[in-house]
Amino acid sequence: MTIRLEVHPDNPQARLIAQAVAVLDKGGLVAYPTDSGYALGWRLTAQSAQERVVRLRGLDSRHNFTLVCRHLSEVGAYARMHDAAFRLVRSLTPGPYTFILPAAADVPRHLKQIKKKSVGVRVPDHRVALALVEALGEPLSSSSLILPNVDMAGWEVDDLYEHAANAVDLFIDSGFCGNEPTTVIDLVDDTPKLVRKGKGEVPFAE
Repeated sequence: MTIRLEVHPDNPQARLIAQAVAVLDKGGLVAYPTDSGYALGWRLTAQSAQERVVRLRGLDSRHNFTLVCRHLSEVGAYARMHDAAFRLVRSLTPGPYTFILPAAADVPRHLKQIKKKSVGVRVPDHRVALALVEALGEPLSSSSLILPNVDMAGWEVDDLYEHAANAVDLFIDSGFCGNEPTTVIDLVDDTPKLVRKGKGEVPFAE
């Protein structure tokens, strides 16, 4: 049976975060809260957990998975940014944004978008998500908890748990945190491109 942890959204209990990290250390898959709804998370090296996400969400090889980082300086270790991209990312983090950037050489191949060799990165503005990544000691591989062909509008946490419990090993319940996904911005080339309008305001003319 999937473990359901009730973690305080503002003051996450260290022992519960440690319990979640223990699941991740074993290659497990967790559902956790962010500033733009719940997401799925797994360790960078847990390729089998990523394959579970691909099946759950019905994704293809063009999908960019996201590295959830603790702070901007950590982003630079996994993605390359030209000056304009760095300024934009710095101005919007932490927050409900995902940035598509050229992947650094040492990013595991299974985390890259194959054609562009790019990777998604973000720094969420949510204490539980940041506490989880801090305790993990490295970025968390992540994907939005979006179920294919299902209208999730108006769902509460209990609804999400009911539908996702069988697909994850642990569910971190920190109450409702919205259900609008991140705004996705492609910064692979010199000119930023809006991939998806989500919770974050678009900081440039479309």
